[in-house]
Amino acid sequence: MTTHTTWLIRNASAILTGKHGAEARHAGPDIRIVDGRITAMGQLEPQPGEAQIDARDCVIYPAWINTHHHLFQSLLKGEPEGLNQSLTPWLAATPYRFRGAFDEHSFRLAVRIGLLELVRSGCATVADHHYLYYPGMPFDSAAILFEEADALGLRFVLCRGGATQTRQLEADLPQAMRPEKLDAYLADVERLTAQYHDPAANAFRRVVMAPTTTLHSTTPAELRETAQVARKLGLRMHSHLSETVDYLDAAKAKFGMTPVQFCAEQDWLGPDVWFAHLVKLLPEEIQLLGQTGTGIAHCPQSNGRLGSGIANLPALEAAGVPISIGVDGAASNEAADMLSETHAAWLLQRARKGELAQPKYAGGQFEGGADAASIEDVVRWGTAGGAQVLGLDDLGTLAVGKAADIAIYRLDDPRYFGLHDMAIGPVASGGRASLRALLVGGRRVVADDQVPGLDLMELSRQASAAVLDLQRRAGVRR
Repeated sequence: MTTHTTWLIRNASAILTGKHGAEARHAGPDIRIVDGRITAMGQLEPQPGEAQIDARDCVIYPAWINTHHHLFQSLLKGEPEGLNQSLTPWLAATPYRFRGAFDEHSFRLAVRIGLLELVRSGCATVADHHYLYYPGMPFDSAAILFEEADALGLRFVLCRGGATQTRQLEADLPQAMRPEKLDAYLADVERLTAQYHDPAANAFRRVVMAPTTTLHSTTPAELRETAQVARKLGLRMHSHLSETVDYLDAAKAKFGMTPVQFCAEQDWLGPDVWFAHLVKLLPEEIQLLGQTGTGIAHCPQSNGRLGSGIANLPALEAAGVPISIGVDGAASNEAADMLSETHAAWLLQRARKGELAQPKYAGGQFEGGADAASIEDVVRWGTAGGAQVLGLDDLGTLAVGKAADIAIYRLDDPRYFGLHDMAIGPVASGGRASLRALLVGGRRVVADDQVPGLDLMELSRQASAAVLDLQRRAGVRR
């Protein structure tokens, strides 16, 4: 990691800013960074002693902000028993079956792999919804998450998950599946907040109150208490919601209302709350989310892999819902990086609208859905939208005064040759564009597509060995 925080980025071919409308692009071609912040954009002359990055033939984006992940799942990619299952049977087949098999070494390795995959896609901020907790856990998984993010120079948001109840009798559960007590859960949130949480708008460490699900992981009274404690501590709130129709059925059966109405009753809506998925929503739920400014972490690849559906982002955004993008866990997304995710978001929003097209003789009014999402929309959702839902207001856009979290892509693979508009290449063409540089707070954490000290072949060897160990400990017969 280069320690410079003062740079002149020169001669960029294109710059997308993460902003809306006419401000979504900037002519550049140069960006000056002083002490980790952008101080000028335009045609700039070098100053004596100023470090330079040549961005000729490169495209510049704000660094991605991933708002929903499960990093421990980085060693559970393509697990056969869950590969063709929808959400509920997949949970039992893969993440729940293997969670007790993780020890400190395999957990740290999974986190490292997941963070490296994100870094190499141009991601600088990661919010991990970490729910691998149980009474008597023999290692501090939160400390490992922060340590591994810090080693790479990333911003890290710990969404402290967990459950105070399960859908099975506690006596029948293995230790790694047993729920926590609410007092212990809240005490740990307070410990983590005191140790790690930074409320600054450009923080490198944040803590979030994040029970694993609002409907299944705790009682209504306990959920209300988590909201009270979170707001007292100045923490944001996050959980899963409405990923499949099961959420609608469960909320109706247990509480006689919709999932979003249930969250409203427990004080779990507002501009300090964002939910992962929100695929299956009724129109009145969309309006309620918008009226309260509650956000979404859109996870299109996982939602596609599990057959859950496609969230209606245009309707949510029109209603006032802040839109962000998350990769979800690698156990339901074998390409858990932000370039793959934004590529999928761009295509699937268009496909979703196209599915609604009807012939004119049946009342149809449009042929296809290519206007559902532009590249600029997707970049904005994956950068400025992420900063908004996380409350990291200094991040997410390229503008004077903003923190210098910047991805510089070198489009040197044949998949990008022939582009009429280079600016769209990293998202529209898919694949992994190589990084000329990734800056986080003005520090270069990737240079010429290399992460300092990274031995990919050794990491691959360790991952293969760890998968075999996890299978053995989980009782998998090969």
